[in-house]
Amino acid sequence: MENNIIAWDVLEVLFNELVEGQKKSLLALGRRVVPTLTTEDMLQPNDYPALEYHPEFRYEEGILAGLQTAQMALRAEYGARCAVR
Repeated sequence: MENNIIAWDVLEVLFNELVEGQKKSLLALGRRVVPTLTTEDMLQPNDYPALEYHPEFRYEEGILAGLQTAQMALRAEYGARCAVR
């Protein structure tokens, strides 16, 4: 069972790295479109029409949302398995 705990920890680190990397990529792309964009602005990109209708930005935003969804599903599954013990 110890191996499963290590695997969960490894997956958590992996997903954190994937999500953070995608956030950085998305911010870099957003700043190519809106040079003054901040990390806080990224929470409401629809305030910037240039981003709102930018297909590549929206695509990359969707990748981030998918990674975050998978991360939350992983955490929920881990929590459910720990509650059973």
